[in-house]
Order: sequence, then C-alpha cells, then structure tokens
Amino acid sequence: MSDKQVPPPPGYYDDGTGQQRYWDGHQWADALAPASVQAGASVGQAGDQQYGHGPSQATSYAPIPPATYSTTQSVKQTNVLGIVALCVAAVGFIFACIPGALIVGWVLLPIGFILAIVALFLKRKGKALALTALIVSVVGTVIGFVVFFAVVANSFTEAFGGTGSSVTQSPSSSVAKSPKAESGSSQVGSRSNPAAIGAQIKSNDYTITINSVNLNDTDAVMAANEFNDQPDTGTAYALINATVTYTGKDTGNTSFIDIAYVTASGNVINSYDKLVVGPDPELGGQELYPGASATGNLVLQVPIGDDGLIRVRPGVIANELFVNTK
Repeated sequence: MSDKQVPPPPGYYDDGTGQQRYWDGHQWADALAPASVQAGASVGQAGDQQYGHGPSQATSYAPIPPATYSTTQSVKQTNVLGIVALCVAAVGFIFACIPGALIVGWVLLPIGFILAIVALFLKRKGKALALTALIVSVVGTVIGFVVFFAVVANSFTEAFGGTGSSVTQSPSSSVAKSPKAESGSSQVGSRSNPAAIGAQIKSNDYTITINSVNLNDTDAVMAANEFNDQPDTGTAYALINATVTYTGKDTGNTSFIDIAYVTASGNVINSYDKLVVGPDPELGGQELYPGASATGNLVLQVPIGDDGLIRVRPGVIANELFVNTK
C-alpha cells in the first residue's frame, strides 16, 4: 500500500477535545460517537473499527485538525434575521411616536415582532439582538396605542368643546344662593353658589346665556301647539330662554348643549322627559359657524313650587355649571 497521506475515511475520531466526533471524510459533523465507542477508543480507532481498517494496513492518514478549527457546521453564524428584526422594530417604534405617521408604525411593529420570534429560534449567534427587537416591538406597540388614544381624545375634545367650563357675570349681578348655600360657599356656578340669570357659561367652543326662566308658563306652552299634553298632576311647564354662541374653529350645533333642571332634592329633569312643542323659536338643532348665535326656548316639566336650579353643560363633555332660577 502507498504511504501517501490521504484524509481518513468517514468515521468517529478524536476531535481534539477528548471526544469521538464523526468525520465525514472532509469536515467534522455535530454527531458524537455512542457511549460504547467513546470508551477506550483512541485516535482513528473508531473509524478503523467501523470501516474495517486494521492497524496492519499501511495507509497513512493525514492528521485531522481539531474540530474547533476544521468544521463550519459547528460554528454558529451571525443572526442576520435578528439584525433585520431590530432595524424594523426600531423604525416602527419611531413612527409609532409620531401621530401623523402612526399607521406606518403599526405596520412595521408586528413585522419586527414576528421576525424577532423567528430569529430567537435560529441556531445563530446574536440572540440578544432578536430579544432586543422583540422588546422594542412590544414597547413600540404600547406607545402607539397611547399616542392613538391621545390623538382621539384631543380630536374628541376639539369636536365637542372640551371639559373646561367657566362663568362670567357682571360685577353688579346679584347671585341669589340656594337654600343650601353656606357661608364662604364655593366658586360661582356650583350648586351651592349658582350663577345669576344673564351670566355667561363658557367652554372652549360655546358660550351660553340663560336670558330668562319662568317656572310656571303652562298657558304659553299649551297655546304653542294644540296637540301638547297637559302637564302631569303637581307639575307645570317651565319655559327657559337661552342664547348659544359658537366660538370654536369649525362648526357647532345647539344640540351639543345640555340645559336641564335640578330639583331642590337633587332630581334631574331633562327636556326630553316630557315631549311638548314650545313657543317659537325653539332651541335645538341649529348649526352654527364661528361667531354665530342662536336664541330659543326650551320647555321642561318641573314640580310646582320647587326651588331648584338650571344646570348648563356647554358641550358634550364639558363640566356642568348651575344658574339660579330667580
């Protein structure tokens, strides 16, 4: 036989770490020899035993380099997918923080999340990148929802007049307090310290002025329409005249204003509780552009002799304020 050195045939050999690893004739594989082969096997013995080569054969095999230097299968490659997932998640995170580009973030963040999950299961280096991408995509999604609800809340506030309400009245106005008012009572417009008739109730988009209140104007209401029902026993039709001015940016509607009656005992009476047609002009349904006003009447059925208050909400989500009836 020739003494020329050739690569050993496929088999299990010492990989330089003391373990018998499979050599496929060109490079190391991941497979280790069974325990029965591992025990007592020396360099080349496992392969010789498997392929029938005895020590008497003259073939000279080239030395096998250690596994850590000779195989590409055992070296973990860079986790490129993890890098891509991190880049996609980072870009999606940035867009999720921008209200005008929120939709782009919502498209990229799920993609980054999916890529990060796949990258975590690959046998590659750089799992920290995939884990970072996963965290960024989740946090970015949460921030995206926060930004979205903030935008919606702001749009809702702009559309319906905001939550802030205030009272402006002439210094000479006499504010008659309710029977429950106490010394050092709260701010004007509260239930314990109602504003005077003629005061301006303001929000971001509306200004409402209660011009007059007649708690027993049944005759005028019944004369307004022959089909109106008589008020219930112990009640009368109250007639409230109010002016609504729109001060917002686009358009408003008097239907967004709520004017109700609160009895002395705290019961709320709305205009829709008893549907009747009041004297013209009626208040409700008028569309207003900035600076425009509408004045009209509102009918409520209230208990006779009750000493209640008018409750005004200058916008769908605005805070309520109270006006005296006298």
